[in-house]
Amino acid sequence: MRSNVFTIMRKELARFFKDPRLVITTLLLPGLMIYAVYSFMGDGLSTQFSTPDEYVYRVEAVNLSNHIKEYFKLIDYVDINEVSSYDEGKEKLDNGDIDLLVVFPEKFDELISVYSSGKAPNVELYYNSSQIASAEAQVNMTNILNAFESAISNRFDINNSDKEYDLATEKDTTSQIFATMLPMLLMVFLFSGCMSVAPESIAGEKERGTIATLLVTPVKRSELAIGKILSISFIALLSGISSFLGTMSSLPKLMGLSDGGMDASVYGVSDYALLLSVILSTILVIVSVISIISAFSKTVKEANTAVLPLMIIVMLIGVTTMFGQGAPSEAVWYLVPMYNSVQCMNAIFAFSHSTVNIITTLCVNVSISIVLLIVLAKMFSSEKIMFSK
Repeated sequence: MRSNVFTIMRKELARFFKDPRLVITTLLLPGLMIYAVYSFMGDGLSTQFSTPDEYVYRVEAVNLSNHIKEYFKLIDYVDINEVSSYDEGKEKLDNGDIDLLVVFPEKFDELISVYSSGKAPNVELYYNSSQIASAEAQVNMTNILNAFESAISNRFDINNSDKEYDLATEKDTTSQIFATMLPMLLMVFLFSGCMSVAPESIAGEKERGTIATLLVTPVKRSELAIGKILSISFIALLSGISSFLGTMSSLPKLMGLSDGGMDASVYGVSDYALLLSVILSTILVIVSVISIISAFSKTVKEANTAVLPLMIIVMLIGVTTMFGQGAPSEAVWYLVPMYNSVQCMNAIFAFSHSTVNIITTLCVNVSISIVLLIVLAKMFSSEKIMFSK
């Protein structure tokens, strides 16, 4: 069986790599076009993000001033509470439990009441610029405190020292952007790669009449189905890698961060290994589904038309990474094909992946692929399906 499967794979791969048109359009153009288009967009556009209008910023303060506390009762979009120490507040900020940490000097109310000249009391605002809400909270709190300061004749300063108040790291910034953008883009690229080769391999052979020659050879229909799916998956993976590299190269420019030192080097070998395993299992599912659709179709055009609704669904699933507070932790969500892959990618890029959820995703994807492969083998055994005109 193994030799027959490899024979089918060699035939399919030889047909693909001997056609310069297919190689260029499937492997080279995706990455090059993505890099060119996204880089151009990044040079001409600035991408803006914002929190919902009804969002309430979560702020905690050390040595919270009574005057400030009363002042904030008039502001409904900020929820400010007192925290016992800077270390406790910083831990909450690092964990994303709050959006901003404000540190007032001890006896702040007394200091501003007696201040006349010299070095003014300094209020410190600590935030994480990689988080949209935190960056906005810092700007809004600065404006609010400036207004309060003006009302009491400028008796204190804000972030007036050499300290680093932005607690974001390169890793935070990169993971936040990549976790939001890349899963959707990767799913689209992977689907496009599968779509460019699967219909041609099955519906194309039906259209040209060469499928009949294959079916009368002394090869089991199941071996033929396995050989085709594995070869298509390999080509689709190469296409996905090309698109992935183009995206990774252009994303800093797209996000306006080409001079900010943002790159993919914050991810380790294990992160890329997990990502590759999810991509491989996802490709198996996509190829299997498109192969079945192609087997039902009489021509490549008909197959491509039938696959388009599925591509729209995949795109909509990919957009889910832009909503909510990251990937869900409940394992039940990872039983849903396609959605599980998107959320695994999201979690890997955000450094919040769960081994259990990734294993669940891999098992689900492989299991579904095996079931679909059996279905495809049965279809290959059906003369009515394979020789329909």
